[in-house]
Amino acid sequence: MTMPTITIPAGLRGIDTHVHIEVDDSGRRALPDELLDAMDAYFGKSETALTVDETAAYYRERNLMAVVFTVDATTAFGHGPSRIDDIVAGARRHPDALIAFGSVDPLQGEAAIDEMHRQAEDLGVRGFKFHPTVQSFDPSDDRHVPLFSAIEERGLPIIVHTGQTGVGAGTPGGSGLRLGLSNPLLLDTVAARHPHLTVILAHPSVPWQDEALSIATHKSNVYIDLSGWSPKYFSESLVRATRTYLRHKMLFGSDFPVIAPDRWLRDFAALELGDDVERRVLKENALGVLDLVEEVPA
Repeated sequence: MTMPTITIPAGLRGIDTHVHIEVDDSGRRALPDELLDAMDAYFGKSETALTVDETAAYYRERNLMAVVFTVDATTAFGHGPSRIDDIVAGARRHPDALIAFGSVDPLQGEAAIDEMHRQAEDLGVRGFKFHPTVQSFDPSDDRHVPLFSAIEERGLPIIVHTGQTGVGAGTPGGSGLRLGLSNPLLLDTVAARHPHLTVILAHPSVPWQDEALSIATHKSNVYIDLSGWSPKYFSESLVRATRTYLRHKMLFGSDFPVIAPDRWLRDFAALELGDDVERRVLKENALGVLDLVEEVPA
């Protein structure tokens, strides 16, 4: 089963494929306060968390669209996420600016699969976001095959955090969070088992960048979003891959509100990768991955 193709505004500057909604309409935050506060301190974040409507206005002002989501880590933290229903309702109010992804808690087994179907069928989400370190699950574990198979059957992509995380950073024991669960090699197993599932490796996968590049090179269903790091800090191997052999696999992503899209775009332009690469990364690659069509200018 595949979702219908949707049309985006003509002349759009780009599609930010990685934007967090950290607070829902009721004011509920996506993760426990102490973890979000530690992350803010780690990144020195200056951007204020925005509501869905504020996020839409922010991106519309910049002639950008944003893929928006939260992360359901209910089992790991005993704290429910920002309401996915609120995020989807906001995206429906602002179809020119927002594309909503869902999230389910893999540790909830069959209930997670049921919730995935609800979000896909009733809410119409365009994909799903996972964060193995925050959700405390190994994506390569056999017990998660039914969940990924169900998403694969629906023809929806997944965005999965890889590499280091600011969540819990600088706290004793990293608040118990395990970085190894976000090694992209675990997702190589997922991509191999589910060849029709589009897997987007979120972020430069520090300290496993070369592993991520290898997976994206080897498997046609694997892509990389470049969020969470300013492009001026990209490794030489990541810049080379983006310029050449993986230019069709790289996606613009900011990780807003951690990094503002203005800063990311400015630093990306400074890499001087050429018009063709910039056009692909900022918009064209996302059109294909997300099954979007751009309006024909009048």
